Amino acid sequence: MNKRAAVIGGGLAGCEAAWQIVRRAPGVTVDLFEMRPTRMTPAHQTAHLAELVCSNSLKSEDPSTPAGELKEEMAALGSLVIESARACRVPAGSALAVDREQMGRMVTRMIETHPAINLVRREITAIPESYDQVIVATGPLTADALAESLRGVLTGGSLYFYDAIAPIVEADSVDRSFAFTQDRRGAPGDGAYLNLPTDEAEYRRFIAELLAARTTPLRAFEEPRYFEGCLPVEVIASRGEESLAFGPMKPVGLTDPRTGRRPYAVVQLRPETVDAAAYSMVAFQTRLAYPEQERVFRMIPGLRDAVFLRHGSLHRNTFINGPRNLDGDLSVKGRPEVRFAGQITGVEGYAESAATGMLAGLFAAGAMTGRAVTPPPPETTLGALLAYVTDPARGDDFQPSNINYSLFPPLSPPVKKRDLRRAAVIARAVEKVDVWREGL
Repeated sequence: MNKRAAVIGGGLAGCEAAWQIVRRAPGVTVDLFEMRPTRMTPAHQTAHLAELVCSNSLKSEDPSTPAGELKEEMAALGSLVIESARACRVPAGSALAVDREQMGRMVTRMIETHPAINLVRREITAIPESYDQVIVATGPLTADALAESLRGVLTGGSLYFYDAIAPIVEADSVDRSFAFTQDRRGAPGDGAYLNLPTDEAEYRRFIAELLAARTTPLRAFEEPRYFEGCLPVEVIASRGEESLAFGPMKPVGLTDPRTGRRPYAVVQLRPETVDAAAYSMVAFQTRLAYPEQERVFRMIPGLRDAVFLRHGSLHRNTFINGPRNLDGDLSVKGRPEVRFAGQITGVEGYAESAATGMLAGLFAAGAMTGRAVTPPPPETTLGALLAYVTDPARGDDFQPSNINYSLFPPLSPPVKKRDLRRAAVIARAVEKVDVWREGL
């Protein structure tokens, strides 16, 4: 009898998990459940699978960085997400940014047309019992009914933090007399980013209004716990008047052609679509009320007449305590047929979410074919992420994380100089992942 797997959630992790299962386990059928568009989430806007919600950037593709090496490791394993992102990319310097609409359509088409994947558009409210393997990849916006049913299989409860989305503006509404094109440390006039420079007086007026602006209220029982890598711009500003000038608005590597000098601060705009008809405000995620966003952000030179195609917003992201609940193959302790993948495991970032989906798919395929999959070594980016969300030692203070240098095991012998140490970490990851991949 053919084995069957269920993947709950059609986001990046769920699509990647389903794709890996059918690639690695011939004869297995996958039912991929996605509740949209029958039921939408607070953040999604389309019915596309693998819809990118927060940003259109999958971050750096530089292979000398953890983020870039993670993409290389995933691509070498036939990642649906990385392949689709690269096919739908928009200019973004060394970052892998995409046209969201194109990518969503592409992934949806590839899933819908695969003969071994059944896309089922309905909400799942409990873990189904009739499958050989089940992967829960419902993401940080898991619907209440399913979240409540998961309490029966998890310990330690679920955790949550708040995630914010940056605004998108119409390209033609940006006043190009203020803007200049340049990627950081690139040549003036070249690159993908539009830069809106401010002088010191303009910057300080903007900060004052930003801090005084009205924000959307939280519910009475919720406390604002933010992920440090995606803080609302007003929260960063509240940490000190110069916080934005040394953070998202830092002018390092940029030269204003009107003055020939580095501006005091700068707002960067990144293309949202292949035709650059829309731009997102880089790192300007916010929970300001919509009218306040238009009032305050239009103070930025070049955005006086900006047309907001999407306002910034705030939503609650839910994640489980993976170290307390998951074994090293992402299966639930005591329930080897049930696995978790994606942001709900406590990884943060698009590529990281897809990476855990890839791993869950590999492990599930191995379980159904009788060919056990050895977890990737912790020295690799895939292994470092896996170890982070499953290491029992992290159970008491577990918080979401991107892939970064701190997740890797120490070098032996130690390397003192930072640049050499980081290069050695990546070189070790490349060596280890090649050996692991040969054994799959």
